[in-house]
Amino acid sequence: MGKTVAEKIFETHVVDRPAEDVWVLRLDAVFCHEITTPTAILDLMQCGKDRVFDPAKIKAVIDHVTPAKDSQTALQGKVLRDWARRHQIQDFFDVGRNGVCHVLFPEKGFIRPGYAVIMGDSHTCTDGAFGAFTPGVGTTDLAVGILKGVCAFRTPRTMKITLTGTLRPGVFAKDVILSLIGRIGMDGATHRIVEFDGPAVAAMNMDARMTLCNMTVEAGGTCGICYPDGVTADYLWEFIGNDYPDPSAAVAAFRRWWPDPDAVYEEVVVQDVSGLEPLTTFGLKPDNVKPVREMQGTPIDQVFIGSCTNGRMDDLRSAARVLQGRKIDPRVRGIVCPTTPKIYAQALAEGLIQIFLDAGFCVTNPTCGPCLGMSSGVLAEGEACASTSNRNFNGRMGRGGMVHLMSPATAAASAVAGHIQNSELFRG
Repeated sequence: MGKTVAEKIFETHVVDRPAEDVWVLRLDAVFCHEITTPTAILDLMQCGKDRVFDPAKIKAVIDHVTPAKDSQTALQGKVLRDWARRHQIQDFFDVGRNGVCHVLFPEKGFIRPGYAVIMGDSHTCTDGAFGAFTPGVGTTDLAVGILKGVCAFRTPRTMKITLTGTLRPGVFAKDVILSLIGRIGMDGATHRIVEFDGPAVAAMNMDARMTLCNMTVEAGGTCGICYPDGVTADYLWEFIGNDYPDPSAAVAAFRRWWPDPDAVYEEVVVQDVSGLEPLTTFGLKPDNVKPVREMQGTPIDQVFIGSCTNGRMDDLRSAARVLQGRKIDPRVRGIVCPTTPKIYAQALAEGLIQIFLDAGFCVTNPTCGPCLGMSSGVLAEGEACASTSNRNFNGRMGRGGMVHLMSPATAAASAVAGHIQNSELFRG
């Protein structure tokens, strides 16, 4: 019987099988940030086990509230900072060098095809775009990973989503994943790993593939996975160039992390994206999805462009194309967050930051703050935000606030209109 991608990763990383359905895997890296990791650190200290399994395989960042907004968030940062210094963790990214973890760590080359990586964050599934197994975990599993470099999982269950066709102009990976969540529901991938394949995925760059995998968890998934190919090799080449004579050799090696032709899946979903149109959410669940045209005119108070879902270069470029030469509605607050210093610098070099400023946006430092209502864009009760983030749960961006998820182009168009609006109306 053939194997799925996850089954191949499990078999190459297993160190113990304490039960038939339990696999203890060796980890290639453990990712950390200042919200969930301090609890794991303090737990280990209380147990007299203030150690790390390998400082070179620990990657840590302060990203959720940066710079700190109050004494509590300052303390969380201090716990992580002191721990990194104590254990000589070189890949620690403090204020000024930091970025949103699920953008920064791939950008630094910390994720590779075939890797098994954990983090105390549900959107760690983003990194599966590189052909890796990257689930988010709880505090106990994170603490064990930090101490021992292992983590226990149930036998992987995989569903495959095949995307055919070609995306129309003005339709993006965000619209694709919203359409899929709307189709299969918030629990459609629960306890499953989702493999994304098909010509529409092959045509996506890494920014788009990371958007696709990022919201796998909003459908209940453990991790999203894309098959590593030439696009993957090109993205990683500065980090893997010494390992292969040329990119084609890397691509050939990556085939190890593709599923076998006779791999068995719990479910296969096929979707043609050719007829897809821009989408947004309504209500308080990510599977409450409608075409933007049906939501047109819905009032908004704020627009947020950023997050680990849509704060990369392609996202900023698509939003800037809509905004160039235009002003946002005076009733709307616009916030844009380039998600790493490298992306910020590139956006400056390309003139995108100036476009956002001229349009009336506030440009922040890299941070997760607005996405989860912790800083830099919290909603007041009764306010609504057109957001490029990933969750629209009750109170996600502020108590009593409403979040409408959408692509950066749609968000930019909505900022100009002062209400939810289709970006196609603002092209050219």
